[in-house]
Amino acid sequence: MFTGIVEELGEVVAVENLGDASRFRLRGPVVTEDAKHGDSIAVNGVCLTVVDTADGAFTADVMAETLKRSSLGALAAGSRVNLERPMALGGRLGGHLVQGHVDGTGTILERTPGEHWEIVKIALPAALSRYVVEKGSITVDGVSLTVVDAADDYFTISLIPTTLALTTLGIKKAGDPVNLEVDVLAKYVERLLGRGAADTGVIGDIKDLAEIKEMDR
Repeated sequence: MFTGIVEELGEVVAVENLGDASRFRLRGPVVTEDAKHGDSIAVNGVCLTVVDTADGAFTADVMAETLKRSSLGALAAGSRVNLERPMALGGRLGGHLVQGHVDGTGTILERTPGEHWEIVKIALPAALSRYVVEKGSITVDGVSLTVVDAADDYFTISLIPTTLALTTLGIKKAGDPVNLEVDVLAKYVERLLGRGAADTGVIGDIKDLAEIKEMDR
């Protein structure tokens, strides 16, 4: 489990193509200082398992499913990446609960610089649209962010100078892909409400809580 608070801006050292998988070597002195074989490290929001560590770098194997669902397949030697170690129980939850299980990818549509911040507009896959709400949380390339505006096919985020300076979101441009992870709590609520409706024998989609309350009367 992660929080979406990036610890380090790392770098891809090498990518080895293994056919239906890839092996990544990534440099990250901070996240590897206490890492060992079998530990997890989030790379651009994707939870990867550490194979080995040495000299401030670590190796991770990336399976076909991960390459298909995320933007990691586009990385090459020299690419910058956001790195985060798992949260420690008893520690502060600085962002929100992040699993490192990417739900899909979006594309940066445009960037609008402000005096002290920058607004970024990102295309939103239709399958994820219902989980994204204004002032809700979303993870973009592993960074926990608050949604400013939410539409059916896009959302916007506001980036402060710290986020621009310390993560890859400061260097990505329009047209670049980003990994998206929606709030897992929203998915659980949807699943539970859907099962509750099914148990009542009601057929059809449940559109909102008001509809469910009406059925309970």
